[in-house]
Amino acid sequence: MDTSSAAKREIAATAARLVVEEGLEYGPAKRRALRELGLPARSALPNNDEVEAAVREYIDLFCSDTQPRELLALRRLALEWMEHMAPFRPHLGGAVWHGTATRLSDVYIQLFCDDPKSAEISLIDHHVDYEPRMVTGFHGEQVEALSLHAICRELGEEIGVHLLVYDLDDQRGALKPDAQGRVPRGNAAAVRRLIEKDSAV
Repeated sequence: MDTSSAAKREIAATAARLVVEEGLEYGPAKRRALRELGLPARSALPNNDEVEAAVREYIDLFCSDTQPRELLALRRLALEWMEHMAPFRPHLGGAVWHGTATRLSDVYIQLFCDDPKSAEISLIDHHVDYEPRMVTGFHGEQVEALSLHAICRELGEEIGVHLLVYDLDDQRGALKPDAQGRVPRGNAAAVRRLIEKDSAV
């Protein structure tokens, strides 16, 4: 293994620890891993798939007794919010969908709306406190996120839930397989199937 590959593996492993232990997103975790390892700022970084593989290794080694229960609780919380937002064609993405989430992970739900303001109006009508902000969407573009804190009764704590608002047209490309051939997000029926599978283990 050349030094560049070895350094990338080390960055991925350190970033994975920060993702699992501190709940960092992949980008900030990679940048902090560089600093922690004392590597030059221009070092080649591992891609997100490499970090995700390292996160899975870390969970298998250090969290295999707690993570499955935490993931199941987060998937149930996600499904609750997907049912609340059912008129807006919700799809779950991120670590909660892919199975690498822990109690420090946030829930990311993509909504596909005819009218981008309709989801926000629904939250206002139901007296939900939220904060609008801009985040990076699945094509690298800026999209509006309606961010809120929801109590997860199973974990006994508040979890960040982010409702990302897309146009209805964006739904066409939303289910294209990712680089690993996986479906990158799933609808409520798909999340229910995961919960049933998790519950049966």
